[in-house]
Amino acid sequence: MKRATLPLAIILLLLATFFGFSGAYTVSETEQIIITQFGKPVGEPIRDAGLHFKIPFIQEVTRIEKRVLAWDGRPNEMPTKDKTYIVVDTFGRWRINDAKQFFLRLRDERSAQSRLDDILGSETRNAIAKHELIEVIRTTKDREPDRDATLLDAPGNIGMLYPITMGRAKIEAEIFSKAASKLTDFGIELLDVRFKRINYNESVRKRIFERMISERQQIAERFRSEGAGEAAKIMGKSERDLLAIESEAYKTVQEIHGVADAKATEIYAEAYNQSEASVAFYEFIMTMESYQEMLDQESTLILTTGSDIFKFLKKVDQPNDHAAAAN
Repeated sequence: MKRATLPLAIILLLLATFFGFSGAYTVSETEQIIITQFGKPVGEPIRDAGLHFKIPFIQEVTRIEKRVLAWDGRPNEMPTKDKTYIVVDTFGRWRINDAKQFFLRLRDERSAQSRLDDILGSETRNAIAKHELIEVIRTTKDREPDRDATLLDAPGNIGMLYPITMGRAKIEAEIFSKAASKLTDFGIELLDVRFKRINYNESVRKRIFERMISERQQIAERFRSEGAGEAAKIMGKSERDLLAIESEAYKTVQEIHGVADAKATEIYAEAYNQSEASVAFYEFIMTMESYQEMLDQESTLILTTGSDIFKFLKKVDQPNDHAAAAN
């Protein structure tokens, strides 16, 4: 009898072990479990990590991610309020906070990503269409519409920062709030939505670049004009100062010449009044100086015999008379 019951006990033990392993499952820290019975969820989601049990063969384990998940939208072309076409690339972060609702509505992450594409893409398009380009690009709402100090007197709106009413951060918050309320019905908690990149449409980009280049050229031309004006002003001042210096120098030279001429005349007058011999010598010296100034190798001089200048030439062969006159 004991021999017959031993194999039966072994079989029962094996069956119990098999059913035990079939009914046991583990839950990790990064996931939550939905138990389904004939395809329908049973009970509440299991979030506690550890060993758990289910009915073998009848109940199935569906594992759902508990960590923060990423959503990376496709770049889409869309118009702004001022009819400027831009390409907007967005990204977001989300997680499953109601596993049962998520399972009933979406089943898996692939379906969730598709639904995120639809909702976040639609809300992004609506938000962009309601605001002008400057609102999407600029981030600070309270920044004053000022310009660089060097461009304060520039013509028109060169260098001007246009005022905004919301700014990019507010538009992102608007997209987040409207999309988050819609995703709640799917058991999804939206954590964040941001613009990753905003590019101009290829047809618009060329016009934008041309406008930027034109504005920079106007600023450069203004700087060149101001530089040319300053250069002309400096050159004019230099020329004026140079003329003043030359005028003062000419005045000084003339004064020196006048003083020297007066001094020479005074010396000549004193010499002339001393004696007849001195007068004759003075007259002779002055006449010789006149000869030196009037005559050179290319000069021809015609004089009468009674000329005062000719009188020394008539006695050129009488050097003793000159010596006597000098004595």
